Amino acid sequence: MVLRIEDLDTARCKRRYAEQMEEDLRWLGLYWEEGPGAAQPHAPYYQSERTALYQMALERLTRKGLVYPCFCTRAELHAASAPHREDGQVVYAGTCRNLTEQEVLKKGELRSPALRLWVPDAEWGFVDGHMGAYRENLARDCGDFLLRRSDGMFAYQLAVVVDDAAMGVTEVVRGADLLDSTPRQLYLYDLLGLDAPRFCHAPLLLASDGRRLSKRNADAGLDDLRPKYSPEEILGKLSYLAGFNPSAAPRSAESLIADFDWNKVPAEDIRIPEGLF
Repeated sequence: MVLRIEDLDTARCKRRYAEQMEEDLRWLGLYWEEGPGAAQPHAPYYQSERTALYQMALERLTRKGLVYPCFCTRAELHAASAPHREDGQVVYAGTCRNLTEQEVLKKGELRSPALRLWVPDAEWGFVDGHMGAYRENLARDCGDFLLRRSDGMFAYQLAVVVDDAAMGVTEVVRGADLLDSTPRQLYLYDLLGLDAPRFCHAPLLLASDGRRLSKRNADAGLDDLRPKYSPEEILGKLSYLAGFNPSAAPRSAESLIADFDWNKVPAEDIRIPEGLF
């Protein structure tokens, strides 16, 4: 397993937060073969220190004629008149795709542009290792997506593709909230001539009332749970919710390996019952 710290937004992702996360994982008995504090054949493992690689990938895409500047503001992107999917996500309408050189220069005098990737009116899909087949039409379902923000920060989609390929990652397990990112990433893998990994998306944990757990509300955070429970108690409860621990009895991370089976894990998001924690 590779541990990589996704701290592109350095203003929000302070190094001390990453260090606390690493300590929390070790406390739970979860260790990694490669990354901070372990073997480091593909260092550095903080994305904020890997921006030169992202810039090289951006330049390759630019040479293909697929990158263009976008001057749309956040308010314009989220306006009621903008195209939205059924789940509320904004579909970029291609507003800046065909700006002339003169228009780009004029708008550039007022604000720095973001950079977007032109996408085709075509379907990209894959078979997820847990959720099954998933497809999206890139133009209709997401539109031209960001590669770099107007403040110079590289976008998640580009960074994870470059890093997974550079680090030889062959299997990605992540939350189902990122399922719809995968077609975009597969398109990037193809454009950059990189081998894509296999993907498995896991259901999300929700509060008992169906709310998404959030850092803002400190829902089920380890800083709150650690004083109350042992690592084994927490893992036992979580693996019970995930379907591969027959009860909520305490379990160590190592003891759960033999019992894990994707067939036991639900595909839908999981609500934490009242009183479990």
